[in-house]
Amino acid sequence: MNETSLEKVLELIWTMEDENDSVEEDVLLKGINLPEAERQIKTLIQEGYITIHNSKVILTRKGEADARLIVRRHRLAERLLNDIFPVKGDTMNAGACKFKYFLDKEVITSICTLLGHPLSCPHGKAIPPSDCCEKASAKIRPVVMPLTELRSGEKAKIFYLATKHLQRLDKLSSIGLLPGVTIQLCQRQPTYVIQMGETQIALDTAIARDIYVRPV
Repeated sequence: MNETSLEKVLELIWTMEDENDSVEEDVLLKGINLPEAERQIKTLIQEGYITIHNSKVILTRKGEADARLIVRRHRLAERLLNDIFPVKGDTMNAGACKFKYFLDKEVITSICTLLGHPLSCPHGKAIPPSDCCEKASAKIRPVVMPLTELRSGEKAKIFYLATKHLQRLDKLSSIGLLPGVTIQLCQRQPTYVIQMGETQIALDTAIARDIYVRPV
């Protein structure tokens, strides 16, 4: 089994476990949906990535670490293609699947910092955090950050909207808060007030956190 095939199965196990809390062996085999599925599972066991107990597939410490990195790499690749390049939909998904294999740990960290340590991929799924996310502080400001990280009076350009709520996304879009728009933060308390052209808009904290900007 080649490395790419191994990574795909590990990513599937991690995703299923994250979404369902446990992974049944028969469900996993159906998810792999390949003739060599049983052989792949045996290989993962032999190489110390997983164990099987009472028909449940369990990631070992080694398997958890590798799978977490694979998922993080994939979802950051999606975020990069979606936010920096005009790549959407199926093209983004296919591109991220191929592109992620060219990203080593150092490059992943750089991408994460560039994007402001995003919490989720374009599909709303959580991006596993790493040391760079935990160490991010005011001393080393990310290139892209939530609007809540701006200082009063600071200008910024909207980079992307990270909200999982479609109604909230529609509301932001309807008032013109879209990627590429330049805003200025006028105040932080008691609510966030931004200036957009000649218009001032008040935002609560939950909404402000979903707006990622790049200071200008």
